[in-house]
Amino acid sequence: MNRTFLRFAIILGATAVGLGALGAHSLKEILSTESLNSFETAVRYQLFHALLLLILSLYSGDYDFKWPLRIVFIGTLCFSGSIYLLILNDQLNWGLNFLWPITPIGGITLISGWLSLFSIKRVLKSC
Repeated sequence: MNRTFLRFAIILGATAVGLGALGAHSLKEILSTESLNSFETAVRYQLFHALLLLILSLYSGDYDFKWPLRIVFIGTLCFSGSIYLLILNDQLNWGLNFLWPITPIGGITLISGWLSLFSIKRVLKSC
């Protein structure tokens, strides 16, 4: 088991639940509908990928998930993190508009993380 990514999965999952609650109860009053939808997308993707990291880290003793774990973690930070920062930027005018390309890069990284599972030969043989 990869304890580092297990911890990352737990932190990402817990913060996704907390941020989801924040969005559902507090941010409705502050954010536009478009921003709230983007926020909810970021939370949803963060939670899905926290679960993926959790599963991969639990099975990493049986399979070599070192690269998929890294790729998914980085993709989650880039995708969801950039959305959170861009929404904050819209509200607080921090001058972070240059971050917008990070979101699609994070999305491509997440897709790459999923596709990297094809390289795990033992996983493919067991399917």
